Amino acid sequence: MGSKSVSSSSSSTTSAFKYDVFLSFKGDDTRKNFTDHLYAALKQKGIFTFRDDEKLERGTFITPELLRAIEESRFAVVIISQNYASSSWCLVELAKIVECMEKERLIVLPVFHYIDPSDVRNLRKTFGEAFAKHEGRYQDNIEEVHRWKAALTKVASIAGWDLQDKHEANVVEEIVRKISNKLISTYSIVHKDVVGINSRMEKLVNLLGMGLNDVRFIGIWGMGGLGKTTLARVVYDRFRHHFEGSSFLANVREECEKHGLVHFQKQLLSDILIERNIDFSDVQWGSNVIENKLCYKSVFIVLDDVDELDQLEALAGERVWFGRGSRVIITTRDQHLLIKHDVARAEIYEAKELNSDEALQLFSRKAFKKDHPLEGYVELSKKVICYAQGLPLALEVLGSFLKHRSLDAWKSELGRLAESPPKKVLDTLQISFDGLEETEKKIFLDIACFFKGENKDRVTNILQTPRYKPSIDIDVLVEKSLITISMGTLWMHDLLQELGRQIVHSESPEQPGSRSRLWLKDDILHVLKNNTGSKKIRGIMLHSPQLVKVQLHRKAFKKMENLKFLIVENVRICAPLEFLPHSLIFLKWPNYPFHWPSEYFPEQLVTIEMPNSCIRLPKLISQERRLENLIHVNLSRCAFITKLPKLWAPNLEYLDLTCCRNLLEIDEYFGSHEKLKFWKLDFCGNLQLLPSQLRLKSLVSFDLRGCSRLEKLPDFHPEMECLEFLLLPESGIREVPSSIEHLTKLEELSLYDCKNLRDLPDSIYKLQQLYELGTPIAKLRPTCNSFDGSSGYGFVNMTELDLSNEEGIIELDLLMKPDYFPALERIDLSRTNIVTIPESISKFPRLKELEISSCKLLREIQGLPQSIRRVYAKGCMLLDTQSPSGLLNQVSLFL
Repeated sequence: MGSKSVSSSSSSTTSAFKYDVFLSFKGDDTRKNFTDHLYAALKQKGIFTFRDDEKLERGTFITPELLRAIEESRFAVVIISQNYASSSWCLVELAKIVECMEKERLIVLPVFHYIDPSDVRNLRKTFGEAFAKHEGRYQDNIEEVHRWKAALTKVASIAGWDLQDKHEANVVEEIVRKISNKLISTYSIVHKDVVGINSRMEKLVNLLGMGLNDVRFIGIWGMGGLGKTTLARVVYDRFRHHFEGSSFLANVREECEKHGLVHFQKQLLSDILIERNIDFSDVQWGSNVIENKLCYKSVFIVLDDVDELDQLEALAGERVWFGRGSRVIITTRDQHLLIKHDVARAEIYEAKELNSDEALQLFSRKAFKKDHPLEGYVELSKKVICYAQGLPLALEVLGSFLKHRSLDAWKSELGRLAESPPKKVLDTLQISFDGLEETEKKIFLDIACFFKGENKDRVTNILQTPRYKPSIDIDVLVEKSLITISMGTLWMHDLLQELGRQIVHSESPEQPGSRSRLWLKDDILHVLKNNTGSKKIRGIMLHSPQLVKVQLHRKAFKKMENLKFLIVENVRICAPLEFLPHSLIFLKWPNYPFHWPSEYFPEQLVTIEMPNSCIRLPKLISQERRLENLIHVNLSRCAFITKLPKLWAPNLEYLDLTCCRNLLEIDEYFGSHEKLKFWKLDFCGNLQLLPSQLRLKSLVSFDLRGCSRLEKLPDFHPEMECLEFLLLPESGIREVPSSIEHLTKLEELSLYDCKNLRDLPDSIYKLQQLYELGTPIAKLRPTCNSFDGSSGYGFVNMTELDLSNEEGIIELDLLMKPDYFPALERIDLSRTNIVTIPESISKFPRLKELEISSCKLLREIQGLPQSIRRVYAKGCMLLDTQSPSGLLNQVSLFL
C-alpha cells in the first residue's frame, strides 16, 4: 500500500463532516423497532450516526445543534412512517435535509416504513390529512408549510427502500452496506494516491470496533516499507472527528531519540486538550498527567513506528488511562512488543505486500501518473513489479526515479538493481536490522546468505550447540518482520535478503576473503584458488548452475579457522585438499571425489551431507573422540563405506546410508543410540550384519528395503515403543523375531516380496491386539509363501491384505478365518497360483474389493460377501464366471 508522504504533526486535512449519518424519523412509529435496529447496525460497523434520543415531542423550534448535525453529516436516512408528516419537528428536519442535499453536501436515502411511496408523493391518506392540519395551524407562516410539503414530495421521489415487500433485517443490511461502501469510496478520493486501501481499511476497522464502548489497543505489524503508517493515517483521518480528542504521533522511534519521551507526552496532551502550556519534567509525571487528564475523554491516538516498550508505557500505559470508546493504534515492526503490552493477537493487524495488480497500479501512478504503464513500458514495468515483490516503498522509490526517463535508462536501472537496490529502501529496512542483538544479527545474515528456503527445524539443528539454542532468536526475527515461516520453511523478502548480503559485502568491499560470508561463485573461487581466506569467514556456499571442474589451492581452507558452514554443490575439484577446518558445524558437499584430508576431525560438526562421495568412515570416525554435536548424517550412495564402526555421537537423530552398496556390517554400538529417530539402510544390497539387539528408544522409522542379503533381524528391546515404521520389502529376512511384540506403536510393517520369509510368529498377533488401544496398522503385507494365520488372534484393524505376486500360493488357509479380519476391505491375490476362492470368503463382513488379475490357475469362486463391490479378474483364463450361477452378476466385474 502506498501513499503520499505524511508529516509528523498531529494535524491533518480537516473534514467538514462530523457525522456519517443523520437519522430522521418519527419516534412513536419506529424508535423501538426499525430505527433502533438500523442505528445498532450502523454503530457496529463503525459508522458514526446522529440519532435524536429525546422521547418527548417538541414544538416547531428545532435546536441549532440539531440543524448543525444535519449540516455536518454525509448521509441522511429519512424513515418516512405513517405519522411522519404529522410532526412539524420532522418536517423542519426534512426541509433542512433537502436544503443540504441541493447544495450537494448530503446524500439522502429514504425508507418507506410500511407505506405506499405514491401516497407520500401525492400527499394522500395520513400525509394529506397532516398537511391540512398544518395549513390551518400555521396560517401566518404558510410559506414554511409549503416548503415542508415540497421537501417531502422531493424526498419521496428518490429511489429508496419499501418495507412492505421486504424483510427488515435485509433492508438494514442493504442500507449499512451501501453507506459503508460509499464512505470508503468517498474517502479514497481524499487519499487518491493510496492503492489497495479499501480491503485493508475494512479489516482494520473491524478490529477497531468503532462505536463500541470499550477501550481498545490495536496493533499494525509488518516489515518496513509496507505502508503501516499510511494505513494508520487513512483510518485516523477517517475517524478522528468522531472522538472528543485525537493525536497522531508519527516516527516515535526516531523522534524519541532526538527529543525524548517527555516531548511526545506533551505533544499528545497538547493535541487532545488544545493546550500549549502543559509542563512537567519527567516521564512518570507525564504518564500521571495523561491518565488524569484523559481518563474521562473518548480519544483516538496513533503511536507510529514504536520500537521500545517504555515508549508505550509512557504514552499509553493502560487502557484505564482513556475514557470509554477510546482507540489507540500502534504501528511497529516488532510483534512481540505488542504482545508484551497486552495487545491480544486477535487485535493485531498484519500488514501485507500489495498483490501484483495493486503493485502495478501504484508503480504506474508514480512513474506515469496513470493507473497503467505507457505503451512500450509494460514489460519493463512488470520486471520492476517482480523485483519489488509488493513492497510499496520500493515501488514508490523506483517509480519516482524512473519517471520521464527513456527506455534505455529503464533498462540500465533494471540491470543494476540486483547489485545495488535503492539506498532509501535499504536504509528503511536496515532500521530493523540495527535493532537486533548480536546473535540475532548473525542468524539473520546466515539465513540471508545461506538458508533462505530451508526447513526451519533443519536450520535450527544446524545452528544449535549444547550451549546455544537458536529457536528464540528465530522467533525474534519473525516477530520483527525480518523473516517469515511458511509450511515450516524459512523465507524473507528478496530486498531483506539483499540488505543482509549488502551488509556482509560492506565488511570488505575489495577483499572477499575478509568478509564473514561468501556466496558468489567468482568471489569464492578467487579466495580458494589464491588462498586469500581469513579467520573472518563464517560460511561459504559455492554453487554452480552447471557442473564445473576447478583447481583449488591445496591449503585453501587453512586460514579459515572459524569457518562454520561449507556448502559446495555441482563443483568438482581436480585434486584433494590437504586441510578442512575443524570448526565446521555444517558440511554439505555431494559427490566429493577424494578421501578425507589426513588428520581431519570435525569435532563441532552438527550436520554432514556428503552423498555419493568417496569418503571412508574410519577417516571420519575415531573411537577415542566424541562427536557431541552431530545430529544429522547423510552418506547415502557412498561406495567406499564397508563398515559402520563405533561412533561416539550421543545426539545423533538422523542417519542415512541408503544405497551404500558395499556396506557389510553395522557395529554393535549402533544398537543403543538413545536419540536416533530415523535410520535409512534401504538398498544396501550387501548388508549382512546388524547389531544383535536394538535398544533405540527414540527410533520412529527403520528402513531396510531391498537389503537382499540381510537374513536376520535384531531382537527388539521393550524400550523401542516409539517405532512406527518397519520397512522390510524385498529384504532377505527369514523370520520375524518374537520380540516384535514390543513395538507397541507400530503403524506400518511392510514385508512385501520377502521371498525367504516362511512364517510369522505368534507374537505378531498379540501385537495386533495391543492396537485396539490406539494406533492401528494401516497396511500389512505378509507376503510369505506359507502364511496361514493359524495362531488364534485377529487383525482387528487391518483394512488391506496384499498377497500379490506369490506364485507359491495354491491354497490360502487365512481365507477360511474371516473372524481374524473383521475390518478387511480389500484383498489382493493377483499373480498367484491360487486355484479356488473358497466359500468362506463370503463371511468377511466389510470386504469391498477383490483383486485376482492374472491368476492363471484360478478356476472358480465359490462365494462372495454381500459387501463386495468390485472384482478385478483380468487375465484369469480358466475362471468360470457363471459358476455358481449369477455369482458375479451383482458386482462390477473387470475382465
